[in-house]
Amino acid sequence: MSRTHPGRFHIAIPGPTNIPERILNAMHISSEDQRNPEIPNLTIPLYKDVKKVFKSESGTVFLFPGSGTGAWESAIINTMSPNEKVLIYRYGQFSHLWADMFKRLGLDVELVEREWGTGTPPEEVEKTLKNDTDHKIKVVCVTQNETATGVTSHVEDIRKAMDAANHPALLFVDGVSSIASIDFRMDEWGVDCAISGSQKGFMLPSGMAIMCVSEKALEAHKKAELKRCYYSWEDQIATNKDGYFPYTPQIPMLRALQESCNMIFEEGLENVFKRHHRIAEGVRKAILEGWELNLCAKDRYWYSDTVSAIVVPEDKDAKKVLSTAFNKYHLSLGAGLTEVAGKVFRIGHLGDLNELQASAKWQSFFAKASANPVGEMVASNSGANLDFSKAASDFDGSYVYGVWVWDVAPGRNAEFIESVMESKKIHESMGARVEVYQENVGGTGLMHYVMMWETYSDWSESVVKMGSSEAWSKYLAERDPSLSTLVASHRGQTIVSQ
Repeated sequence: MSRTHPGRFHIAIPGPTNIPERILNAMHISSEDQRNPEIPNLTIPLYKDVKKVFKSESGTVFLFPGSGTGAWESAIINTMSPNEKVLIYRYGQFSHLWADMFKRLGLDVELVEREWGTGTPPEEVEKTLKNDTDHKIKVVCVTQNETATGVTSHVEDIRKAMDAANHPALLFVDGVSSIASIDFRMDEWGVDCAISGSQKGFMLPSGMAIMCVSEKALEAHKKAELKRCYYSWEDQIATNKDGYFPYTPQIPMLRALQESCNMIFEEGLENVFKRHHRIAEGVRKAILEGWELNLCAKDRYWYSDTVSAIVVPEDKDAKKVLSTAFNKYHLSLGAGLTEVAGKVFRIGHLGDLNELQASAKWQSFFAKASANPVGEMVASNSGANLDFSKAASDFDGSYVYGVWVWDVAPGRNAEFIESVMESKKIHESMGARVEVYQENVGGTGLMHYVMMWETYSDWSESVVKMGSSEAWSKYLAERDPSLSTLVASHRGQTIVSQ
């Protein structure tokens, strides 16, 4: 790649994700004999650690050279026979591709189309399985996290639906962009085949298929009649028990995976989930409240903590956002796929990522570049306003602030003021102090909407109230966007003396 401007290239796609230095160092080794007597000291503990990430005690782990797609194929050919029936819902590119693989491998696919922006509906699963009195459906497939749309389906609710229907079908879960990032409980949720890949929550390069299978799936394997070779489980079982593989494994990747598990456990698996949720909530607030754009996910039930798909206005092309990001800022964002191509762009917020990284990437880029192609915000910044003429001990008071600058449409000042006064009333009911200014210098006529809180705690409580406020949601839905254009926003903490 040519160096068009200084600085590091930034990955903000939903995989491959950032690779930590510790993992890069773990991979940086000379070639090893994959059959030397020390290899089991690596592999046998590694299987146990991977099971911990899947939250399984009784499952069996398989590690294949390949991607999540290879794990898909392994799950299918090792558990099913020709013409057997599978239930799968299509609501994104990856659920689509999974269904396509089932068909190409000779299975009978009951494919149910869902609106992109939603996921697998538990109530429909229950109804379908109850009607399947002959138990022809052998597998129910769920894409836990559909990266094409930023949608997470709730596996625990699907399991409840299957149990309510008293149906014996296997439960397959695509957890490629969720496992090691979003809560996943293989044993508790009764998952029979859980599929992941190395390049997302595990923070490795792409190239390793990671899967965990239940005892029930192993029993189905004994009766399965689909042809298999490279992805066969029996060959793995025969050699894995001694710590080896039926063919040449990726030793550097195995050592990297061990370091990945070490890092996950050092942070704490539950803390990993909390961190992803915290960052995702911040990104969503920026999208919905700061940029005033919409998510592809239709409502909060479907929100993903690993990827957000942002819908651009109908008259704009998301490809311009991607092009600007890549060519001008060395930032890779995810493209919209197939049915949402050109309609959305995607932000990946998973893997080796913290709050500062997320803030720096998104705020800097979207303030300067990405919003322009879609006709929204053109400036944004945050920080602390410090008076350095005072001693540090004098800074004994502070407030949190937010400023939004609007360019009002010609001749519509009165309408704008009426609208903004309604907004002011709602925000003040939620604990904010609100002031509105008209900028007359130079005859610009810009309007400044200022919100202030005395403490971060006050700000946080106010934001939570806004997120659940029917009055605020109604206001946003009814607000006339032609009244004004947001041209700048500023957020931060101002420190003052009492």
